[in-house]
Amino acid sequence: MTALLFDVLLALMLTVLAWRVVTTRELLQSVVLFIAYGLLMAIAWTRLDAPDIALAEAAIGAGLMGVLLLDTAGELRRRHGWRSEGGDDDTA
Repeated sequence: MTALLFDVLLALMLTVLAWRVVTTRELLQSVVLFIAYGLLMAIAWTRLDAPDIALAEAAIGAGLMGVLLLDTAGELRRRHGWRSEGGDDDTA
């Protein structure tokens, strides 16, 4: 019963995170949510008894891809002066 509850909660969290990644207008927030999504996907693959895919998802999907997206977001911010919608923390 506990395993089923955990799996349902994991599926719900994956669905909500996927929706938030796509609908979030803030670039940095979207990247962070994408990294969290990748880590939850690694847990889901582990629950499906696929540790090799879980390791690849954590390393490539969340780790490497997350670093590349964070670097790209930072580069866009530097080159084009993009700022967060809620106000920039650097301007204080």
